[in-house]
Amino acid sequence: MAISGLAFSCKPQFSLRPSLFHCIRKARFGSVAAIETLDEPESLIKYNTYNSDNSPHKDKKKPEWKKLNAKDLGISTSMIDKPTRKVLNGLKKKGYEVYLVGGCVRDLMLNRIPKDFDIITSAELKEVVRVFSPCEIVGKRFPICHVHFENTIVEVSSFSTSGRRFSRDFKYEFERPIGCDEKDFIRWRNCLQRDFTINGLMFDPYAKIIYDYIGGIEDIRKAKVQTVIPASTSFQEDCARILRAIRIAARLGFRFSRETAHFVKHLSPSILKLDRGRLLMEMNYMLAYGSAEASLRLLWKFGLLEVLLPIQAAYLVKHAFRRRDKRSNMLLSLFSNLDKLLAPDRPCHSSLWIAILAFHKALSDQPRDPLVVAVFSLAVYNGGDMLEAVKIARRINKSHDESFCELLEPRDLDFEALKHEVMDLAESSKGALSKMTDEYFVSQAMAGYSRAPFSDLVFIPLALYLKASKIFECVRGGGERRFASKQGSKIDYEALAYGSPQEVRHTFARVVFDTVYPLDLTE
Repeated sequence: MAISGLAFSCKPQFSLRPSLFHCIRKARFGSVAAIETLDEPESLIKYNTYNSDNSPHKDKKKPEWKKLNAKDLGISTSMIDKPTRKVLNGLKKKGYEVYLVGGCVRDLMLNRIPKDFDIITSAELKEVVRVFSPCEIVGKRFPICHVHFENTIVEVSSFSTSGRRFSRDFKYEFERPIGCDEKDFIRWRNCLQRDFTINGLMFDPYAKIIYDYIGGIEDIRKAKVQTVIPASTSFQEDCARILRAIRIAARLGFRFSRETAHFVKHLSPSILKLDRGRLLMEMNYMLAYGSAEASLRLLWKFGLLEVLLPIQAAYLVKHAFRRRDKRSNMLLSLFSNLDKLLAPDRPCHSSLWIAILAFHKALSDQPRDPLVVAVFSLAVYNGGDMLEAVKIARRINKSHDESFCELLEPRDLDFEALKHEVMDLAESSKGALSKMTDEYFVSQAMAGYSRAPFSDLVFIPLALYLKASKIFECVRGGGERRFASKQGSKIDYEALAYGSPQEVRHTFARVVFDTVYPLDLTE
C-alpha cells in the first residue's frame, strides 16, 4: 500500500543504532513559524551542557540541559486547574516529588489552555492509590493511576514504572552524563521516552522550575514538531504518534521538522494497524477540540485523509484541491465555523462532527437552494417544527456564500416544495451517514484514482451512528413531541461534550447556518 508523497532533497542521516544526542538534532530549516516565538528568559537558574567524548557523533551540537525559572516563561501555579492542584498538593504533603509533564507544560508556556494535565511522581502507583480515593490503576503495558475528582480524572504516572519500562524497551546507546545527580538522571531518562521534544518538558510547581533535557524549549521557540528519537523508528514503534503529530501541529500552528514530515507522509498507511476505537479517539481529538479545519488540511497534505476519510478525500480531489492549497471550500468552512465555538477545554461530542461530515456529503452529492439549507438547520434546532423554521428563514436578509458549489441559485419555493426539499435533505444526510459506515461504499470512494491507497476503514461504531442519526430524524419525522428548543445562544459545553441532543442540535444548526450565511458578507 503506497501513497504518493512529497519529495525531499535530503535523506535522514542516522544509523540503525544511533547515539542519543544524534537523534535530537538542531533544526537547520528557515521556514517561517506559524505562531509568535517565545523570547528566551535572560535568567537561567542552571545551564549545563553534558557532552561525552566517546560519542560517535560528537561533532553534532547536543541539546543543553536547562533549568529555567517558570516566572520568566510567564507560568504561574494559578494556571493549573483545581483538581490537578489537589492531586499535586496531596502527593507533596506526603513527601513525594511531583511534576507536571508533557503537553500541558508546553501549553502553559504558550499561554494556551491545556486539554488536560499529566502528573508524574516519585511515589509508587500503589502509594498513589493509598493517598486518594477514589483512585485506581489502569493499563497493563503502561500502567498509570486515575484519580477522580467530581467529574474530572487526573492521570498520575510514576517514575518507577517509567524507569522499568526504560530499562526494558529503550534500545538506543547512551551514557549517563558525567556530573549528573540522581534526580536529574531520573528526570532525563523519563524525558527520553516522550514522543516529541516539545512534550519532553517537566515543571516543578513548588520550586517553580522548568526542566528541559532534550531541546523542547528551543523547538517551541521555532514552532517545530520533531520526534525525540529518529522519526522512522519512533513511528514504527508507535504509529499512533503519526496522528498525534498531526493533531499537535494543527492545534498549535507548528510545522514539522523535515525528517518528521517525511515519515509522517511515507509511514501513513501504518495507522491502519491501530484498532478502530483508537482511530476514533484520535480523530475526535483532531475534530472536536477547536482545530478541526487545520487538522483536515494537514491530513490531506500528508496523505492521511484518503486513509481515514476516503469520502471527504474524494470530494477534495473532485474539486482539484491541491495538497498545499490555501483556498477554502464548504467542507473546510463548516469545520472552521465549528472551531470558532470549541476549545481544548470546551470540546463537542463526536456525534456532532460526524453529523457535519454526513450533512456535507449529502449536500455535495445534491446541491440545494440556500433557503432549503437554512430551513433545514432551523428545523434541526427547533426539533422539526417546519412551519416555524420556514417563517424564520423567510425573514433572512443576508446574502448566502456564493462561492460554494453545494448551493444553488435561490428559487421561489412555496411552503410545500420547501418542506419537501428540507425533508429530502434530512433523508439524504441520514443516507450519507449510512454510506460512511458501509465498508464497501467507503472502499469505492477513491477507487477512480489510481494513485490513491485502498481504504475501507470504518471507525464509527453502531451506537455513535445511531446518535448522529437522531440529529436528522426530527426533521424527517416532521417534529418531535415535547421537544423544547434551546433558549439563547450560549452553549452549555458540559452538555455538548456529553452529547445532549438539544445542545448538539443547537450547535449543528449554528455551524450550518453561519457557513451558508456568513456574517462578514453583509458587514
